[in-house]
Amino acid sequence: MQVTAQAGCLTGECQVRVGTIDIVATKTVDDWKCSVGRSITVLGERWTILILREALLGTTRFADFERYLGLPPDRLADRLATLVEYGVMTKESYQEPGQRRRPSYHLTPAGRELHLLIGVLQQWGDKNLPRPEGPTVVRKAGRTGRPVHVAFIDDLGYEVPADDVVTIPTGN
Repeated sequence: MQVTAQAGCLTGECQVRVGTIDIVATKTVDDWKCSVGRSITVLGERWTILILREALLGTTRFADFERYLGLPPDRLADRLATLVEYGVMTKESYQEPGQRRRPSYHLTPAGRELHLLIGVLQQWGDKNLPRPEGPTVVRKAGRTGRPVHVAFIDDLGYEVPADDVVTIPTGN
């Protein structure tokens, strides 16, 4: 029997092939030293990013997430449970007159911080994978109505071009 392993991918999954059986061992948040690896463990699944997009647009009800995203209820429940477990969303319940209680999900302050992540993904997609019809969403400052974009800002409040930002490992 031949065993091969491939480890260290960004998703935190290590695939081990034993004969013809694939075993996937998923790393936990605590297994990563790197904050990107820890974040990907919670946020790296494709549906999770789309759930966050919908939540930022105001979606809170399980049935609405299910309808807008078209994913199976068990997968949606799993992704929402992960977001609740790691403090990205809270789970509450609501009840319409004559109906049973149903779950609703709301972004926490930590979840609202991910607006930047969703914004940069959209900004990148609009630039590098544009649709002929143009963007489906625009972002504007609520106070002024002026268009906004995601960028690196230095500690004095000045925008720094991405190609001028240096990433320096700390050794921690």
